[in-house]
Amino acid sequence: MLVSALNAHDRTAFHESLAPGATMADDGTDRNLTQWADREVFSSNGHMDVESESEDGLSLVARYRNDTWGEMRTKWYFTVDGGKVTRFETGQA
Repeated sequence: MLVSALNAHDRTAFHESLAPGATMADDGTDRNLTQWADREVFSSNGHMDVESESEDGLSLVARYRNDTWGEMRTKWYFTVDGGKVTRFETGQA
């Protein structure tokens, strides 16, 4: 759901896929999730093309692009509880 919401630039669905108090890290540094999403996804036309996904769906490799950084190959790891993402980590693959 998070990837679909991100690609649709649907802020509401994106935030609904997150657990209250969800956290994230980008290239190993914890970031403010709301500020990061606004900057890296919503205001810069972020888009993720998934190349591969783990069997459990909790990690993936994707080509991520936005208007700020262009396109790069990225890795994503998700922690999920009760169907909501409690944490995700991303960075260059």
